[in-house]
Amino acid sequence: MSFHPYPRLSALAVFTFSNLMMATAINAETVDPVKMVDSFEAAGGKFEGYRRSGAKGICATGEFVGSTDGRTLSSASAFSGQKIPVILRFSVGGGNPKAVDNAKSQRNMALQFNLPDGETWQMGNISAPVFGSSTPAQLLGRLESLTPDPSTKAPNPEKVKAFAEANPEVLLQGKYFASQPVPASFASVNYWGVNAFAFVNSKGEKQFGKWIFEPVAGVMGLSDEEAKAKGTSFLFDDLRQRVKDGQVTFNFNLQLAEAGDKLDSATVPLPESRRKVTLGSLKVTAVAEDSGGACRDMTFIPTVLPKGVEPSNDPMLAAREAPYAVGLGRRLSEGSKQ
Repeated sequence: MSFHPYPRLSALAVFTFSNLMMATAINAETVDPVKMVDSFEAAGGKFEGYRRSGAKGICATGEFVGSTDGRTLSSASAFSGQKIPVILRFSVGGGNPKAVDNAKSQRNMALQFNLPDGETWQMGNISAPVFGSSTPAQLLGRLESLTPDPSTKAPNPEKVKAFAEANPEVLLQGKYFASQPVPASFASVNYWGVNAFAFVNSKGEKQFGKWIFEPVAGVMGLSDEEAKAKGTSFLFDDLRQRVKDGQVTFNFNLQLAEAGDKLDSATVPLPESRRKVTLGSLKVTAVAEDSGGACRDMTFIPTVLPKGVEPSNDPMLAAREAPYAVGLGRRLSEGSKQ
C-alpha cells in the first residue's frame, strides 16, 4: 500500500513545491536543509501544519505601481508604471502560531509580484535592518545553541553565551528589537530586505542596493502601557480596518550601495548616509477574512526574481531555497494552516 505524502494539494501548491524541488537540485547547500528545519522545530517548537518561521500570519492582496526612478534603474516589468497585482503575507516572527502581538519582536511582510508573461518576483522583508546571522552555518549554530536541554526543558545558558560570544552578529537583531517600541500595526513599521540585489537597466548597467518598504503614513509604535492594553492578538483586525479605510500604502525605497560597501552579509546594513530612491508604491487593497487566502500554501523565495533584478553573493539568499522546500513539504502533508 503506497502513501502519497502530499494529499489533495491545490494546483498552486503542487506547482510551487515542484519549483522548489527544482531549485533545491540546482543549488547545492552547505548546510543540510533537513537538519536546518529540524533545528527550527527543536529550538522553537513544532506546530503541525504551520510554517516553521513566521507561523502566525495573514494573507492580503494589493497592487504596485513602479516609478520613473525604478524604470531608470531596472528593466524589470514591475516598474512599468502599470498596476501590478501583489500577494502579501504579514506575520509575527517565530514558529509559534500563538505568538503574542504586543511583544518587541519581529514582524514580516512577504510579497509576490505577479508580473506579465508569467514572471514572478518573490521577497521576504523583516522589521529590522539586519538578519539574525550572516551565514547558513551560523544560523544553524545559533538554533542549536538555543535548543532546550531535554532534562531542564530550557536552553543551556552557558552554551547560548559561548556561541554568542564567538558569533556576536547573532545578537544584533535582538538588540535592535529591544531598542524599538512594539509596532502599533503591521501597517506602521518599516520592512527591510536586508540582502543586497543588483538592479540592471536596459543598457546592462548594474546598481546594487538594499531595499526598505516604508509606510506612507509613518512609523508608529506603542508605549509599554499601550501595548499591554492592546492585548496579545490585535494585529489582524487592525490591518483589516486600516485597509478598509484605504490607509495602508508603502513606498518601495532602494538604498544605493557605493564602492567598498559590504554586499554579502545580511548582518551589515549599508551606511545611513547612502542615498535612497523610491522605486514605486505598494498599496494593500484587501485582507483575508479568515485563515485562508492566496498565500497560505505559498512560500516566498528571495531568489525568484524577474529579469532586471539579480541576487548578490550573500550566502543567505541561495541557502533559503532547500529548507523552504522541506518546510513546505512538511506543512502541506500535515494539513497546511495559516
